[in-house]
Amino acid sequence: GLGDDDGGLLELAADVLAGADLQAALGLEDETITLDLTPNRGDCLSLRGLAREAAALNDLAVTAPPCPPVPATTDAALPVAIEHATGCPRYLGRVVAGVDMRRQTPFWLRERLRRCGLRPIDPVVDVTNYVMLELGQPMHAFDLGTLRGGIVVRGGRDDETLTLLDGATVQVDEEAMVIADHERPVALAGVMGGRKTGVTATTRDVFLESAFFTPAVVAATARRFGLHSDAAHRYERGVDWALPAIAMERATVLLLEVVGGSPGPVVAAEHAAHLPKANSVTLRRARLDGLVGEAIPTEEVTRIFKRLELAPKTAGSGAGMTWTVTAPSHRFDIAREEDLVEEVLRIHGYNAVASRAPTARLSLSALPASTVSSERIEDLLADLGYAQAVTYSFIDPALAAVLDPNGAPAKVRNPVSSAHAVMRTNILPGLVTAARTNLARQAERVRLFEIGQCFATSTDGIEPTNRCGGILIGPREQPNWAQAAADVDFFDVKGDVERLCALSGAEVQFARASEDPILHPGQAAVVKVAGAPAGRLGRLRPQVAAALDLPRGVFVFDLDVAALSGRRPRRHQALSRQPAVRRDLALVVDEQTPAGRIEAVVRRVLGELLAELRVFDVYAGPGVAAGSKSVAIGLTLQHPTRTLEEAAVRRQVDRAVAALADELGARLRT
Repeated sequence: GLGDDDGGLLELAADVLAGADLQAALGLEDETITLDLTPNRGDCLSLRGLAREAAALNDLAVTAPPCPPVPATTDAALPVAIEHATGCPRYLGRVVAGVDMRRQTPFWLRERLRRCGLRPIDPVVDVTNYVMLELGQPMHAFDLGTLRGGIVVRGGRDDETLTLLDGATVQVDEEAMVIADHERPVALAGVMGGRKTGVTATTRDVFLESAFFTPAVVAATARRFGLHSDAAHRYERGVDWALPAIAMERATVLLLEVVGGSPGPVVAAEHAAHLPKANSVTLRRARLDGLVGEAIPTEEVTRIFKRLELAPKTAGSGAGMTWTVTAPSHRFDIAREEDLVEEVLRIHGYNAVASRAPTARLSLSALPASTVSSERIEDLLADLGYAQAVTYSFIDPALAAVLDPNGAPAKVRNPVSSAHAVMRTNILPGLVTAARTNLARQAERVRLFEIGQCFATSTDGIEPTNRCGGILIGPREQPNWAQAAADVDFFDVKGDVERLCALSGAEVQFARASEDPILHPGQAAVVKVAGAPAGRLGRLRPQVAAALDLPRGVFVFDLDVAALSGRRPRRHQALSRQPAVRRDLALVVDEQTPAGRIEAVVRRVLGELLAELRVFDVYAGPGVAAGSKSVAIGLTLQHPTRTLEEAAVRRQVDRAVAALADELGARLRT
């Protein structure tokens, strides 16, 4: 923390005693406070500004350093003029003759600069930097002996160059505002001084500059040349336009104290019409209360404005009361009513305002807990590997005839083309078209889904319904080394539909659909949710796939969104702490008996004792009579409160086997 100069020994003052504590000897026993400021609070980029804020927050008075006018003791002066009035409406200059640059900057001043992040350079520059940190006014000092004629604030000229203090050379033109003498530019106004006119160890006479530069002009100049200096940082955010005269006197006092000399008169140039105007803003009581959410006492609001030097004037009373304030010259950020609300709140204290839930009346769509949203269905299908398709509701009549041969689609009165002449009656036409397009572009594995409206005709007119459909073609998984390639089959699409139906928690059954006009009679099923038909799934018939120019092995599903969306009420129960018992049964039944009927009988008989039923094998062949099949099921039995004994388990299994024999003609395979 002693700086970045490690070349050699650190020289201490002569009055430091050997053996003394270094921290005490260097005066390091203090605290450093680091502040983050928003760009609109340029007035706080100084100790004076921070003192104002601390005083306002704590209702204290500010004790500013004295800045009495320093009388001139010499007639030495340099004329100043302003040609760029919009960029520099106020410019002050003063000559300090006979300075002694052999003197060192006092230790206290150097330490304050260093602890604020600035490196001490020489007494004159240290004084100008100190005034910038203390008051917020950037200043610059020229070597008077290098200036030719007077000072002019003007735009640059196309053939002019300027070497800056950091050694960079810039090409200026009329868009860049410069400080110039009567022959050449000597500084980029508000950004950085020139090297040739800077103060050096041989300087004897100094010309001090203190000015107000317009924020937008300085920001444009700094951005254009890629320069960032402490002065530009402040001018870009706005410097108090009433401050240059005060800063000039403060700098003169410090300079005379450090390097001596004889001050000349302060020479000023000003264009009052281009100086900023103090903003007058009115705050309404109703607006303040509405934004804050509660009423802050009138006396406190007035006191806050006074503490912020806003000179409030009140009018009216009650809800119609107003405060009219005039922003001081150092506050560029107060421009409208909401700015005053912010000022009141931050001084009053955000934590002093009660927290309340918003009272805005929003038009939100109703989504009952008993409903599964379409977005949740879409998310699940995407998780299952499907890509969402969005297709037209207007389709080709030829495509409608293939995918719904028994339907009577509504005709569009003024179709844009023959391929969009009728309304779709199911969700499959668009998916088939999209899949065909993907296959034509060498896609080997296609999984698409769509949720959209379909339009069935009836005696009452056209009835729109929301449908959810999908299409699967190609390998079950992406090609990989861990498993052999296999195409999707009926159970893949059936499993995906089961996952969809599980969202609602409703009971789902699958029934054989041998009469569906577009689905393969041996690989098709009707989906029933809570006992009511909810859609279909299966493989497209070979002749249908050929008519659609699709390969064999295309599987689809078409479901009613309303059936998928009805969520069953939640039922909660505790997990049983009792051990479970598993029994496996191999049942011989008629080959036309679906496994679902076996499951239904067993669940009805065993009731709450049946924790899980799983079909794990189906066999037909040697050892099983012709026209029959063997279905192996695993039963997991568990009581919620007691351990099941072997005899009780045997009785329950015998009951289930007897019921299967009576209702389905099932027998145990031996």
